[in-house]
Amino acid sequence: MTHPSSSAPRRPGPLLATLLVAGQLWACLGLAGPARAASDPPEPEHVVRAPHYGEVLFHFHQDQTFTALTSLMVSQQFDRLGVHADEAEVLRGGLLLSYGMHREAGQVFERLIDHGATPEVRNRAWYYLARVRYTRGEPQAADAALAHIQGELPGALDDDRRLLQAQVKLALAQPALAAEALTPLASADKPRPPAPAPVDEDNPPPRPGLLARLTSLVLAPFSGPDPLAANDADARLFARYNLGIALIRQGDATGGTRWLDELGQMPAANEEQRALRDQANLALGYAALQREAPEQARQYLERIRLKGPSSDKALLGYGWAALGLKQPKLALVSWTELAQRDPSQPAVQEARLAVSYALAELGADTQARDGYQSALGSYQDEDQRLGEAIAALDDPAWLDELLARNPGVEMAWFRNAEDVHHLPHLRLLAPALAGHAFQESFKTWRDLRFLQDNLAAWQETLAVYRTMLDERRKAFLERLPDVASQRQQLDPAALLPRQQQLDGELAQAEADADGRAFADAAQRALLQRADRARDTLARLQAAPASPDAPAATLQDAAERLRVLQGLLAWDLSQAYPERRWAARKALGDSAQGLQQAQAARQALDQAARDEAQRFVQFQQRIDELSRRIQALQAPLATASAQQAQALSRMAQDGLRQQQERLAGYAQQARYALAQLLDRGRDASTEPEHAPTP
Repeated sequence: MTHPSSSAPRRPGPLLATLLVAGQLWACLGLAGPARAASDPPEPEHVVRAPHYGEVLFHFHQDQTFTALTSLMVSQQFDRLGVHADEAEVLRGGLLLSYGMHREAGQVFERLIDHGATPEVRNRAWYYLARVRYTRGEPQAADAALAHIQGELPGALDDDRRLLQAQVKLALAQPALAAEALTPLASADKPRPPAPAPVDEDNPPPRPGLLARLTSLVLAPFSGPDPLAANDADARLFARYNLGIALIRQGDATGGTRWLDELGQMPAANEEQRALRDQANLALGYAALQREAPEQARQYLERIRLKGPSSDKALLGYGWAALGLKQPKLALVSWTELAQRDPSQPAVQEARLAVSYALAELGADTQARDGYQSALGSYQDEDQRLGEAIAALDDPAWLDELLARNPGVEMAWFRNAEDVHHLPHLRLLAPALAGHAFQESFKTWRDLRFLQDNLAAWQETLAVYRTMLDERRKAFLERLPDVASQRQQLDPAALLPRQQQLDGELAQAEADADGRAFADAAQRALLQRADRARDTLARLQAAPASPDAPAATLQDAAERLRVLQGLLAWDLSQAYPERRWAARKALGDSAQGLQQAQAARQALDQAARDEAQRFVQFQQRIDELSRRIQALQAPLATASAQQAQALSRMAQDGLRQQQERLAGYAQQARYALAQLLDRGRDASTEPEHAPTP
């Protein structure tokens, strides 16, 4: 069991997750106030004014964080986010941080912080970055981020900072500074916070908004199960534990023992507290054994439960304490119980040697020899199983099985590999797979595989685009003859002479002020009738007089014709301005129509050429994207294969370490067995060489 003082990063428990999810990320960036109480009014509706940002939020709320991030970066590239630019930058930083890309996220936050942030905002931002850096196994970077914090953080957040600072200092082998950071927190005695209000099933809480969703996503690495995860009331207990360990490491055994002994005798309310209590007593017991104080060690180790994560080491240490007190029978009881447990555990393997050693101390040499031989046999069997497991790990299928049972949500560095129940040689592999280094490497490999699948999906998409482009090109070529036929029918050039002729006639009519040129159909008919009447009248007047056409009648007809022509001329004169304007406008519209027709024909010709060129451009773009994807796939496949090999080597190295440990135990068993055999031979020959009295 990994205890809080170990150098491996430990996930914060519900205390930290609760404080941070309450709004730490967004508050540290100045985008929201402190965490709201349950009775506070709901957050105002988040209005999206940029469609492309709405698309990003859609993918984000669907837990498609990789798609959301890529869409967001594309929209930023083309400046599509408008008033949401700053908010989108915060979202990008949070998404980068959720993938563990704390350097890139740190650059984003630092740029935002530099834009006039208050000291309190800067402090929170640096704390948050330090937390993620420490979780990623980079204590030096976390320490650098913590160094930027000036003063105290508000409320309980400062307690979390002290815990984090102590963990960082311990990871950097600076126990004195860790103790200095933890002393104020460990000495405090604050009341337990009230229990959360029960959930009303009839009125469920509303779906969390953007701020809460992003905060929960980014803090997911800190919200998972942890065997030593602290709740709100336990935070100071862990601080006291870490303080005790830090004091012992810096040489203050008395001070460290005081803190750990207090924890070792505390009443426990839950499994986490019981595990912490056992761990404290285990640390005290082994520290006492190192000081050669077996009586104290036994007192501490007796407090540990027989069924718990610390019980194996406790039974082993208790046996050595009993042996130090010259009580081999009591040691034998403890070690015999331990030797019957999981043979892959180091404490159990050592107990097999210790049982035989205790028997030898009791003078039961025969049983001791049998015990050593049995231990050697079990070590050989275990070594054979380890060898088989190492050979099995050469086949990468076990990683595929592990990946299939622990898929990521797109890319998700915070999701550990937890389902390992169907892996071969699970009992032997479990210690290696549970290690922080393997989990981080596995998440890297899983992300590489996701990227491979993503690129493969894009290659398939490009193939679909090629098919679509081919179909469009085919349809275009099929329609091209019809377009050419319509183009021939649309020939505005043939109408240009008629347009010019009409322009000339209109100009001449305007120059002559000829109203007849603008007469309508009825007026033209009247003009023609008047002309015919005039011609007829002139012919009659020129002919000899006759009774049928007397002169008086012809004169009267001529007068009526003159009046009629005058009225017609008056009407034409009155309508002349309007009709001249209408004719000029009609000719202008006609000219404009001819120009538009000519432009349409040219555009049609250009469109045909452009469409053909556009097909070429799309084809080139698809080919270029395909080449880029292929260029990425090769190194990605190499990196994925190398990472898979590294994972296999890591697991195999863990198994080989177990083999080396078994080899050491086997060597000790052979040496002890040889000593027993020598002692037996000496005892059998001693009477023959003994001097006579």
